Amino acid sequence: MNNVNASIITIGDELLIGQTIDTNSAFIAQELNKIGVWVRRRVAVGDVYDDIWKALDEEGENSDIVIITGGLGPTADDITKPLLCKYFGGQMVVDEDVLAHVKYLFEKVFRRTGPMLERNMKQAEVPDVCTVLHNKRGTAPGMLFRAP
Repeated sequence: MNNVNASIITIGDELLIGQTIDTNSAFIAQELNKIGVWVRRRVAVGDVYDDIWKALDEEGENSDIVIITGGLGPTADDITKPLLCKYFGGQMVVDEDVLAHVKYLFEKVFRRTGPMLERNMKQAEVPDVCTVLHNKRGTAPGMLFRAP
């Protein structure tokens, strides 16, 4: 049996300055270990376009699987999804299923009144070169990309 190697990239200035403790990559690493995937590296990068791109290049060269966590918004300055779109050669599109889910969460679960903010609606925008992974618990969908 071949060994499967993974890298985890966490994105966010808040991780680098200690404002937020990175529990996501620890959880992901534990779950990958349970299924026999060896996590080679965990890399944290800030919200810097070139740093994210470089981390994708480096980890993609050395791992079979690269998992990215963080940087999905809904902040106005989110760069991760547009960067992934460019990295994998796609265009941003609205996923209607994700949009319906976001609207459902705001209207029925969060019971927010008034119009939904544009930045929340942007959660439904995804690169057209990914497989959308439905997120039952939140507004940010997962995205699966395959290297060319």
